[in-house]
Amino acid sequence: MLHPTVTRVVYARPGGPPVAALPATELESPTWVPVVQSQPEWDRVLLPTRPNRSTGWLYLGGKGLQTAYSAYRIRVNLAAFRLTVLDGGRRLGTWTVAVGARATPTPTGRTFLLASLAPEHPTYSPLILPLGLHSNTLNTFGGGPGTVGLHGWPDPAVFGHAVSHGCVRVPAAALRVLGRVPLGSPVVITSHLTGSAAGGEFKAVRVRAEPHGLQPAGRGPRIARSAAGLAGRT
Repeated sequence: MLHPTVTRVVYARPGGPPVAALPATELESPTWVPVVQSQPEWDRVLLPTRPNRSTGWLYLGGKGLQTAYSAYRIRVNLAAFRLTVLDGGRRLGTWTVAVGARATPTPTGRTFLLASLAPEHPTYSPLILPLGLHSNTLNTFGGGPGTVGLHGWPDPAVFGHAVSHGCVRVPAAALRVLGRVPLGSPVVITSHLTGSAAGGEFKAVRVRAEPHGLQPAGRGPRIARSAAGLAGRT
């Protein structure tokens, strides 16, 4: 995983044109992004922008980058309403969860833990964990860009049902375990009982800026998202 300690330029390819800027923080949390490909002096990383699974290249030379490794993995199986947390291949727990409703489904594919938010006056969850993923049906939600996340829910009757606007609602025990997972850790969301990750291929980030995504290089970091904009919080 990589963490930019200052805003870093994202490139379309090694030595190619700059296409975006990756900020040091997201949602008041340090930005950690997973590395999906490496070559000398360059790493390709997964980005928290539309379209989902967008990637770009970071130049490893100079200052302003920290590296880390996370053995944690989060798996969500939508068909089984199941979330599993692994640490180095060891299962820490599996829980029944609530997922997106038919009209606002939870998007599938590979993503990562983007931020960790602990509201001062929580309403529906003491901890909110936004992912680097956006709703495919909601361009905006609650003043934000339709970011999908993991969070708790006060009514356990929702677990095992497709009822949210896209977020994954988890039991309190699962939320306690998820709260220990480092930012940048990979998350895989599948749509079938077989566990296949639909739409799992990565995409190169586009030069044109998305309205709620990364801004083109030279125009500053991308627009920060608000916790109120998490899809599925209601």
